[in-house]
Amino acid sequence: MAMIRQNSKFLLTLRALAVISRLFIAFIFFGLFSSFALANSKLQNAIVIDPLSGFAMNSYDPVSYYINDAPKLGMPEYEFIWQGVSWLFASEANRDIFAKQPEVYAPLFGGHGVMGLARGYISDGNPHIYEILGNKLFLFYSSANRDAFMLLQRSNYIKAQKNWEFFLTQN
Repeated sequence: MAMIRQNSKFLLTLRALAVISRLFIAFIFFGLFSSFALANSKLQNAIVIDPLSGFAMNSYDPVSYYINDAPKLGMPEYEFIWQGVSWLFASEANRDIFAKQPEVYAPLFGGHGVMGLARGYISDGNPHIYEILGNKLFLFYSSANRDAFMLLQRSNYIKAQKNWEFFLTQN
């Protein structure tokens, strides 16, 4: 009777180990696969696009960040397509300014969160949480991310730039 109990415990232990090892393998595989899929799906187009409207920057006018106290929403009648993405502007003048030099006014890293990039992951930047540094528009995922970035701007920017280049080559 003791031998049967011991064999039963042994079999239960083996089954538990088999289940745990399967779960562990599935977890590792899923984690790697989902990270790869997330990076690739996010970077199929390097510019953040609102999935509901299809516009860059959630329909905010990138030029307005530089000339107004607060960013303004763009209007469909002032649409401009750059890098295969629709951008909206608050006025015809803003659209024309952007059309001449889009690299000057478009957010860095395609509108992805800068601190997320510095930390090695992709996140969409929030057009309401931003900084203009060195005449460049930086978007952040959250206020906490912006605050963290501002503590060590130079080193965080360098990390973000390196990670952005890496993510782009993986696409």
